[in-house]
Amino acid sequence: MNLILLGPPGAGKGTQAQRLERAHGLVQLSTGDMLRAAVAAGSEVGKRAKAVMEAGQLVSDDIVVGIIADRIAQDDCKGGFILDGFPRTVAQAEALDTMLAERGMKLDKVIDMQVDDDILVERVSGRYTCAKCNAGYHDKFQQPKVAGVCDICGGTEFKRRADDNAETVRSRLGAFHAQTAPLLPYYGARGVLGTVDGMAPIDEVTRQIEAELGFAAA
Repeated sequence: MNLILLGPPGAGKGTQAQRLERAHGLVQLSTGDMLRAAVAAGSEVGKRAKAVMEAGQLVSDDIVVGIIADRIAQDDCKGGFILDGFPRTVAQAEALDTMLAERGMKLDKVIDMQVDDDILVERVSGRYTCAKCNAGYHDKFQQPKVAGVCDICGGTEFKRRADDNAETVRSRLGAFHAQTAPLLPYYGARGVLGTVDGMAPIDEVTRQIEAELGFAAA
């Protein structure tokens, strides 16, 4: 099964993709990770991407789609994949559909994780991680059991992403709504769009996604 998780920054796409990966063997594919791996591997499309990046330019859609094409051809993707972070625009969605069709493949489902902007700002701006093991925490929703001590590794140093602040999050949400929201009617017209309540507890979101995908509850 090949699917896309759609939703604004902080909607929980990464968390749900990891759960699907563990439960069903689907491979989570982050475009950022794939881009860095292609450059490091020195593949043809990786070399093109590296040249563009070194020139200080944005990597074009055709390069990104080429990197995805190379990645999904690998053996571990034969059981299906989850795209996280791509497509972001209708043009990218069209390019992705064309590439998949050329390989006799298709998207089976696109899941829209619906969330409230104000809640997302609170979610994202309160995030922080353990500097040692990267375990995730939140000022309000998930603090360490012992204040200042990581539950996982016992580390006492924590860090926040520079862009995890309310102003930046609202800007990212604005960009998402402007660019990515048109994907909903695009995929809706193709009969592959499903929606879940991204505001629900994590386990309930997982249950809703599994139901949309036709999997038995995890």
